[in-house]
This record gives sequence, C-alpha cells and structure tokens, in this order.
Amino acid sequence: MIDPERHLLHTGLTSIQGPLIFLRNSRAVGLYDRVEVVTQAGEARMGRVVAISAHGVVVEVFQGTHDLSLGETRVRFLEEPILLDVGPSMLGRIYNGVGVPMDGGPRIVARRRLRIDGLAINPVRRDVPREFIETGISAIDAMNALVRGQKLPIFSGSGLRHDRLAADIARFARLRGDAAEEFAVVFAAIGVTFDSAEDFRREMDEYGAMQRIALFLNLASDPTPERLLTPRIALTAAEYMAYEEGRHVLVILTDMTNYCEALREVSSSHGEVPSRKGYPGYMYSDLASIYERAGRILGRPGSITQMPILSMPNDDIAHPVPDLSGYITEGQIVLDRELDRRGIFPPIKLLPCLSRLMNQGIGEGMTHADHHAFAQQLYSSYAHAQHLRLLSSVVGEEGLTPVDRQVLRFGDKMDSEFVRQDDQRRSLEETFRIGWGLLAELPDETLVRLSDRQIENHLGPLRHGA
Repeated sequence: MIDPERHLLHTGLTSIQGPLIFLRNSRAVGLYDRVEVVTQAGEARMGRVVAISAHGVVVEVFQGTHDLSLGETRVRFLEEPILLDVGPSMLGRIYNGVGVPMDGGPRIVARRRLRIDGLAINPVRRDVPREFIETGISAIDAMNALVRGQKLPIFSGSGLRHDRLAADIARFARLRGDAAEEFAVVFAAIGVTFDSAEDFRREMDEYGAMQRIALFLNLASDPTPERLLTPRIALTAAEYMAYEEGRHVLVILTDMTNYCEALREVSSSHGEVPSRKGYPGYMYSDLASIYERAGRILGRPGSITQMPILSMPNDDIAHPVPDLSGYITEGQIVLDRELDRRGIFPPIKLLPCLSRLMNQGIGEGMTHADHHAFAQQLYSSYAHAQHLRLLSSVVGEEGLTPVDRQVLRFGDKMDSEFVRQDDQRRSLEETFRIGWGLLAELPDETLVRLSDRQIENHLGPLRHGA
C-alpha cells in the first residue's frame, strides 16, 4: 500500500524526451527506485529512476509519456525497487509484460513481494547443473540434451518458425521419474505480435498444458520500456516457484532480439554512447543479469533452466545479440533456413548445435547407459553424410562407393525421419528407437563411435528382424 502522507506527489518536470521525464532534484531518491507518474486525468503509470545528478532526476516511464505535460504531471517517489507479488497460485495464469493478470481471473494472493532484478547467486553456493529434461524434440534430447540448471539458447532467423518450436517445447517438456510432478514452465513472449500471442494462448489451452505454465505476454504494441521488464518479471516468478516451492522450472524467453532492440532504443533516448551496431556497451552485462539467473543453489530444492530464443538479423551468428549470448550461455541450438524451405520442422541444423553440459544429464540411471555413444555416432555419421553430399554435387552420386551411398542415404533419412517430427511429441524411448533403426542400416566399418558390444546389443536385433 502507498502511504499518501509519506509519499507525496511532486511537480517540477523540466523536460519530456521519449520515454523519459526529467525533474528537478528536490529530494533524496535512490537509483532504480519505483516511481508513480500521475497524469492530468489521474491515470497512474509505473516508472523507475534511471539517473541521478546534483541538478535533477531522470525517470523512465514504462507505459510511455504520451499525454503528459510539464505543468500538470505529478510524480510520487515510492522509495522501493520494482516488486512483483508472488504466491502459490501463479501457474495456469496469463499475465501482461509487467506481471498483471490479463485472463479475467482474480489477482494473485501475494505470499511475498520480490525484487524483479533478483539477487546475485553467490558462486560458491551454485550447484552443478545435472539431470535430464525431456523436451520431446529428438534433435535436442538425443544429441544436445538439456539438463536442469542449464541455459541453452535457440539461435533462429527472421521468418523461421521459432515461435512454433517454443510453444512445442513448452507443451512437450517434462521430467522423467518421480520428479515429474515438480516440473513447471514459465513462458515469456517479448515484443510479439497480437496474432503470435493469441497462438501461444490457444495452443496452451487446447493441449491442456496451462495448468503447469505461467504465460507472460508483452506485445509489440506495448511501450518499448516495458519490454525491458518482461524477462525479469518472468524470472522473478520462476525464482519463487523454484526456491520457495521446490519446483524445477523451465523458462522460455522469446524473442531476446526484441529485448535487445528495446535496450538499444532506450539507451539511445538516454543519450548514451553506442557500441557495436548501435547497441549499448553494457549489453553484455545486461544480458548476463538475465541469463545468469538460471541455475541450482546448494541447499535449495528447485532449479531454473533457461531456453532463450533469439532471431539473428540477416542470419548472422556473429551479430552482437547471438555473439554475446553465446559467451554467457552453455551451448546453442541452431535453426536452418534450408531445412525450413524443405518443409522439415523443427528445422534444427545438427552440426553447429552444442550442449556443453549434456554429459551431466545423460547416462545410466538418467537416460540410457549408451546415450553418449549413441549421440556421438549419430553426429559422426551425419557429418560424414554432409561431406559426401558436397562431394556428390561435384562427381555425381554414381561416382561414390556403395558404402558412401549408404551413408548419404542415412543423412537424408536423418533429416526426414529423425529431425523432422512436425508437431508430434516424441518420448526419449521413441527417439532411441528411430536413431538405432537408422544406424542399423549402416555397415559396421562406418560405426566408429560404437563398441562391438553396443553394435551387437542394439543393432543386431534390428538387422535380424527381432
């Protein structure tokens, strides 16, 4: 509750520039303190202090500065950071980009009010990410496994169907074994169109996934500064679910490129000196303040796993957004435009994909005792097929040896039967069944990543029709 006697309304606006208002420094305020801006019509808008000097205060208004006037606008300094009400009823709800329920349901019964900036995790208190999360996507589960506490981004491109993939992962993902009931998904859509937001909402409802999902929707038509709050609001909700309720939370953030574009626009309005391609020089640390909120904490029961999705401008993986994200995160899933043109969904390009923490979540007792060798052999054979595909474009397929032609057909089947699954969820067992079946069609001399025992146990029965 705001105490009107303590938090008085102040005037003294000297300038309005874009999303910023400038005031005379008439009282002591704190950096990033929450501010309430009251218009002439009595409408209250949320803002925060972004700069303080001896001469004045700069306030960023999240709902925009339209209809504000220098003489009639009033400002209330609330002497606290921006907080989010969190409680046990957050799942199954739809919120706007600043955490206000927009599904017609009641307000959240707040058990706590948490800072949206989060608290830094002491490095010595961080636990190692481990244990497998099944996404239902074969190309991820088999060859680039996601583990609890990891941050694994998806690098996409303009026009590729990453929104559809994000929705599929939100619907399909689950934990294996006894921990399945402790799983939850926080889905944050950042700067998306109204149609995309409606698609997300409809898909979650139609497939009955809303009961374990908290959906945060920031639309492209919302004011730009709000876009900077949405991932932090979503992660604050995830932190409550993980560290207070003991859940294992998967956070999907799409599209982080929209977030970075908003950061560039707001930085420009602040008059800050730009860096690469006009982005602010602090974008690396700003992205790290979001990505590093994933992890596990010693002594706490839950975990936060992140899958940020970002679209690479001009499909340039060296662009500042994917480049800086790659430094902070632990691998990448890369989508391919050529696979998308061929109608393969999800269009995951296997060779540049990587999950650096995969080995922490696979193996006996978690997925399959031979999972590592299985993934290595699929990768090796597929890489060989890609090399032969280039060679055959020069010498023709008839210039290849019979074994090479078998490997080339294996590469085609990997795209059409293994990577391609449209909108169907695949269990890990089904993924292994398809993968072993494809490897069984290759001669033993090409299976350099499998031991004789593994070939006999997994491929022998398939080859003999057992």
